This record gives sequence, structure tokens and C-alpha cells, in this order.
Amino acid sequence: MTARIQTLLALLLVSSGAMAAPAREDPDRWSPDLMFAQAGTDSTTTSAYALGAVWDWSWRRHYGLGVLTGYTEGTVGHWQTDDAARGGPHSYTQLGVTPVLRFFPGDNNDRWFAELGLGVNYITPVYQGYGKSFSTEVNFGDHLGVGRLLGSHRLASVALRMQHFSNGGIDRPNPGENFVQLRYTYQFKAD
Repeated sequence: MTARIQTLLALLLVSSGAMAAPAREDPDRWSPDLMFAQAGTDSTTTSAYALGAVWDWSWRRHYGLGVLTGYTEGTVGHWQTDDAARGGPHSYTQLGVTPVLRFFPGDNNDRWFAELGLGVNYITPVYQGYGKSFSTEVNFGDHLGVGRLLGSHRLASVALRMQHFSNGGIDRPNPGENFVQLRYTYQFKAD
């Protein structure tokens, strides 16, 4: 079993336990807690833009090093590549669902965080970037990020993320694509 598949299974196991936590008392529990916009680029000619929603988990663990919590995000994205070797600009649509673990380090830190996510994405048509060709429309997307909650009520956040997309070895070729992304998240409804 590859390391990527083992990591995926471990994250899904952790997230399934968190998602089994008691539901929020909010009668409108299917509405998202937060909305986000993000933009990023790879190292060549592909730009990625996304909008999405976040559903916080009603799950929180306190450890000596800090607090661990999580959320599930749904993403709708647009990728644009300007590869002259392939005849110019091409557009791609990304749909994704990702469980994310978020860690607030330290005892009294309620602002800075680090996060790790691994989810499933549908990217159509099959992505062909600068010198790269995916073999599948279904791909995994994993990310590492750091960020900070903003404002006196912590209704917004900003994060810098490194995200990798590939099919996890399901089929060949599997070159993967890496993006550096900036994300802004905002909570439109107060608790």
C-alpha cells in the first residue's frame, strides 16, 4: 500500500470519528458555517481560483501542545492554463470535498493555526498543464496550510496553503500538480 493511500485512510478514519460527533444544536445544520475564496498558481502557467463552503465539526481535542479541531469543505474551482505548446489557453472545472484537521498551537492561542487536509476532487476535462497530463478526472487533493483568524470576533481568516493534486497512483501517468494558494474565509452569520 502506498504512503499516500495509507495517509488517506488515516485521515478518513480520523475525520469519520469527528464527523460522528453530536450534531450542532443549530436547526439549520446543513447551512455552511463559513464561505471562502482562494486564488493560487503553480510554478508554470496554471492559475486556480475557487469558491467554497465550510462546515465546522462539533469536535475539539485539547492536548499539551494545543487544540485540534476540524471541518469539512466543499469547493468549486476554475483552473486556467496558458500552455502555448498545447494550442493556448485551456480551462478546467474542479469540484471537491475535503475533511481538514486544524491545530491551534499553545495554551491560549485562539488566532494562529496550522492545518492538514486530504480530499477527493473531480477535475474536468482531464487536466493537461505545461508538460503534464493527468490520466484521470478523479484526483486526490492534499494540502498543508498556516493561517490566522482575524477581527475581534474572529469571523474571518486568511491562510497560505500548499496544495497537491494527483490520482494517488490509481492510473498512469500521474505527474501531479502543486499550487501555492491564498485563502480568505468569512463567517456571514454570527453565533
